[in-house]
Amino acid sequence: MKRDEVDEILLSTLEDRRLSRSERKALGAVLVDHRQDHELLAYVRHRAFELVRREATATRAVEALDWLEEVVKTIATVEGPEPPPSLAEAHFSPGDHCRRRIAALAGLARRSIEVCVFTITDDRISRALLDAHARGVRVRVITDDEKAADIGSDVEELARAGIAVRIDRSEHHMHHKFAVFDGAYLVSGSYNWTVSAATSNEENIVVVNDPRLVSAFAETFERLWRAYAPGDAAAP
Repeated sequence: MKRDEVDEILLSTLEDRRLSRSERKALGAVLVDHRQDHELLAYVRHRAFELVRREATATRAVEALDWLEEVVKTIATVEGPEPPPSLAEAHFSPGDHCRRRIAALAGLARRSIEVCVFTITDDRISRALLDAHARGVRVRVITDDEKAADIGSDVEELARAGIAVRIDRSEHHMHHKFAVFDGAYLVSGSYNWTVSAATSNEENIVVVNDPRLVSAFAETFERLWRAYAPGDAAAP
């Protein structure tokens, strides 16, 4: 859509100083095809204000302002809320980058943390989970049954603090290494939550907020959480 076409539409609807229901519907139908063109929508908004400034010198300024309000509402319904900035990070070890990023995400969490990690022995990450739990964040942990019993494992400490923990009930390993924070951010990669992963191993994590990826991992967590429920107990 060209800017002179925008002007033509706006001027035609401003002629009687009101935006009728049918005009608003028609304007929305035109703009919806350009909902991703934020520059154009910004121009429509700017031009509407500009036209009203011109009309404000006339005797019918109040009616023109009412028209402006309806135009801005129409743009808002088309544009919708601004999506959060896309996040895609990669962190590598040895080094402190992976550990710090995981702990930081735990520190920022406000509602929930779902952890599905083969082994957890890094006290700094465990402390971040305990702190989140203490401030009311719902923390759940799934881990491997054999690794949970290893010397140095923090799983028992997490469970004693009241964090919900489940271990796999299979002859095979639960070998995932991922976590979902607030249902919005995903951490996944080769990185186990261990001291050696930070100090010695060649490991990685990626951090993303792509809803499709977050949803896929969140669904996998819920499936495993149900599968590893103790006895016949239902998952909380």
